[in-house]
Amino acid sequence: MSITVTTWSLEQTSPDDLRPAGHFPAGVRIVRAEVPSPEFSRFLYTAVGGDVHWTDRLPWTYAQWSGYLARPGVETWVAYENGTPAGFIELEAQDGGAVEIAYFGLIPAFRGRRIGGELLSYGVARAWDLAERWPGAEPVKRVWLHTCSKDGEHAMDNYLRRGFRLFATKTDEEPGGTAPGPWPGAHPAV
Repeated sequence: MSITVTTWSLEQTSPDDLRPAGHFPAGVRIVRAEVPSPEFSRFLYTAVGGDVHWTDRLPWTYAQWSGYLARPGVETWVAYENGTPAGFIELEAQDGGAVEIAYFGLIPAFRGRRIGGELLSYGVARAWDLAERWPGAEPVKRVWLHTCSKDGEHAMDNYLRRGFRLFATKTDEEPGGTAPGPWPGAHPAV
């Protein structure tokens, strides 16, 4: 069985494009994971993406995770609610002064609590100033991402509200099936 998946690519071309969400919910803080940790990054990847079919990194070995996370310009920013990881945004510096928001999302139990807009706002601001943290990096000229019809129902609206503009759309057929989830019986999608 296959499913039709639409992928949208969005971008900002100036820091002035960012429209912040507003105020952090009480008890929420965002911290950069400065020590590359394949275990922690894989946990975030599966906990956030398990119910929305993130599968591309599931076969990665420990060495692949380590190599990716150690690259200059790769950053993971984690939202915590009262000390518990709630979600993350992963930034990846690219040639030409671009920064991709490689992954962004919340663990299902934390969705619908007004954390996503704040995490995205904060992460986009960190994408725009990423070169300041990486000596020798090109100044950032563009922040971009892609989202798809498998992502959460509010994903596209959040991106548009933060000032992203659509620049490409494509539709593909992908294998269907049950989302892997972080493990059987994990918190269901909201």
